[in-house]
Amino acid sequence: MRIAIGSDHGGYKLKEEVKSYLSSEKYEYKDFGCNSEESCDYPDFGFPAAKAVSKKDFARGILICKSGIGMSIVANKVKGIRAALCNNVDTAKKSREHNDANILVLSADATDINKAKEIISIWLNTEFAGGRHKRRVEKIEGI
Repeated sequence: MRIAIGSDHGGYKLKEEVKSYLSSEKYEYKDFGCNSEESCDYPDFGFPAAKAVSKKDFARGILICKSGIGMSIVANKVKGIRAALCNNVDTAKKSREHNDANILVLSADATDINKAKEIISIWLNTEFAGGRHKRRVEKIEGI
């Protein structure tokens, strides 16, 4: 599974740790930036990563900023993206089962690397449940 990953300066440190984790788990990824803790604008990195997922160049994406809110907003502006800000394994699992989320958003302020590993593992290994949820996702896609 190919994963698009990106962050702003507030999520940079966690992103670097997440990249190491993804490598250790044998996931292929592309880092869309940023490349340091120097102040930058999250849309400059979140939008290209989300666009790449929407074009199916990547199966999924992971975006990180301080709160997770900015990256969620920018990613969900892209047609075909269902980005979910998840701060625990329960929301991560439900975002996949119920919403077929294709981008996981993490808050660097609320998530350390150990918590991030648990969330990412659940999120990457949970399948969409379909059924009644498929109808709802189709309605979202039609908006």
